[in-house]
Amino acid sequence: MHNGKFVFSQVMDFVPWRRFQTCVERYKGDHNVQHFTCADYFRVMAFAQLTYRESLRDIVGCLNAVPEKLYHMGIRSSLSRNNLSNASGKRDWRIFADFAHILIEKARPLYQHDEIPVKLDAPIYALDASTIDLCLSLFPWAPFRKTKAAIKLHTLLNVQGSIPEFITISNGKMHDVNVLDRMIFQAGAYYIMDRGYLDFERLYRLHQARAFFVIRAKKNTKLTRRYSHEVDKATGIQCDQTVVLSAPQTFSTYPEPLRRVRYYDAELDKRLIFLTNNTNLPARTIADLYRLRWRVELFFKWIKQHLRIKTFYGLSENAVKSQIWIAVSVYLLVAILKKELALPQSLYQILQIFSVTQFEKTPINTMFCNNFNNSEVAPCCKQLTLFDL
Repeated sequence: MHNGKFVFSQVMDFVPWRRFQTCVERYKGDHNVQHFTCADYFRVMAFAQLTYRESLRDIVGCLNAVPEKLYHMGIRSSLSRNNLSNASGKRDWRIFADFAHILIEKARPLYQHDEIPVKLDAPIYALDASTIDLCLSLFPWAPFRKTKAAIKLHTLLNVQGSIPEFITISNGKMHDVNVLDRMIFQAGAYYIMDRGYLDFERLYRLHQARAFFVIRAKKNTKLTRRYSHEVDKATGIQCDQTVVLSAPQTFSTYPEPLRRVRYYDAELDKRLIFLTNNTNLPARTIADLYRLRWRVELFFKWIKQHLRIKTFYGLSENAVKSQIWIAVSVYLLVAILKKELALPQSLYQILQIFSVTQFEKTPINTMFCNNFNNSEVAPCCKQLTLFDL
């Protein structure tokens, strides 16, 4: 990265363009396209995410204000609101979805040695979904309620590094638990879920895949106790039991014993009941595992706060999904850049600095040197962070 490159170009150097082009060719994204290719569209939309642009008009106005710099940023086509709008509707969103999963594969090993409160020799995943509200009159393809539209972002997050392992986008009507039908479970891994995913038929499939789950029980779940195990109540564990499902219908879908752990959270003054198919871990570790589920909630809050996935540049289904997948790709690119350049700043600080330095020619490492940090304003104590946990 030499002084002749814009910061934006330096960020784009972390994109594996050959693999991106493979995704383009898979879906014929550039078929009969003479101007404004998929690569140009990705660069423009990545710029919009990095600089928090508000609309297509805002994107075009900002970039066309510096036309002499576009070529050096890698944008080789003429840019107008019309061709950007057409690209949003016609460039297949699956191109960017596949590319985001390529970046996931690249980011995962960079964070595999990050420390987490619960030390296990197995991957730990947190599963949840977040709803993005839309206007029904503008997005009629995403019905949710009688008077509103919505889409759901289902995410399986690797809690070690807060890197998404699996992401899928559905309409708002799809129940969270149905995403389990689309997942391939990894033997030996731990899956942490809220009680919205309590479906014993699907959980039994997870159990048969030799994976482990930790999930909150519902109040109306009928269980029969078989054994009670000794617990240390000073740790907050109130009971540790081996149970079976007592309702005939649920027992037929999950015929094997489960483990029931009741935990009292003194900070929240709340009693939580967990169900798991793991019989070897200490009961307190089961409770600590469930605490890690908050990281997927933090992931959703973070990307909604710092990336453009709540307001959209286009109204079609293809435009909305493309924007979300490109936003996820930008998140992953910055996460990869942070590790490969060994930047000590948080992801929030990196994005804030990038937002005002895209046209600078300073090497990225120089921007984040100690002298630069001394001039930074201290972040708000309430600011969400992902990589300082």
